[in-house]
Amino acid sequence: MNRLNRSFSAAKAKRRAALVTFVTAGDGPTADILDALVEGGADVIELGMPFTDPMADGPAIQAANIRSLLSGTKTADILALAKAFRHRHPSVPLVLMGYANPMTIRGPEWFAAAASDAGVDGVICVDIPPEEDQELGPALRAAGIDPIRLATPTTDAARLPTVLDGASGFLYYVSVAGITGLQQAQQTSIDEAVARLKAHTDLPVAVGFGVRTPEQAAAIARVADGVVVGSAIVELVAQHGAAAPAYVRAYIHSLATAIHAATKEAA
Repeated sequence: MNRLNRSFSAAKAKRRAALVTFVTAGDGPTADILDALVEGGADVIELGMPFTDPMADGPAIQAANIRSLLSGTKTADILALAKAFRHRHPSVPLVLMGYANPMTIRGPEWFAAAASDAGVDGVICVDIPPEEDQELGPALRAAGIDPIRLATPTTDAARLPTVLDGASGFLYYVSVAGITGLQQAQQTSIDEAVARLKAHTDLPVAVGFGVRTPEQAAAIARVADGVVVGSAIVELVAQHGAAAPAYVRAYIHSLATAIHAATKEAA
């Protein structure tokens, strides 16, 4: 059982959802922000790989990508951040999230080996569809890394088996048909989607896109296995810069507290 399996299983044993958090590598004091996420109560960390054309991301994460790239962030820097994080937090799952070009330009085997050496547990590649799994999936699986897939409101019954084939770690449900950070789906549609997905897979289902408040996180936590928060954290980094870790820690603590309380209500 790897770190992702253990984390979701531990949350399930406590009858609560896992809190999955996202931050862009190289935007602000990333190492300190990663520590703040863990200290605040995050169960799983997604570390974004900055890219020039992040087509799934809204203005907040687009701006974070630009800030990171302008500061000179390279793939080697991201892997170094991951490796240092793994030394500091040996049991916390770490997922790299990004786009195909930085992951495949030197070959999928190179990327998978480097990610494994850095202690990465899973990879979300936004722009490689499951139909093109051979571009990255086999290399990740051979290196013991979970290829984490995305499902959306437009993933119908005909395509869902393809999305699930070869997926592991968890299934990321993108709750809106759009980009990150700008809107949130109605809770009724999230409830229905999670129930539908869980009827077809034993993978944990984590819901993201548009989750900002503790109240929203708690509502999702009552039905999903995980709650993903990204843009709101990135905005704190943009607002507070070098002082961001303290604000991130407090915000994550508020989300974790709400998720844990929601679980107790449902238990």
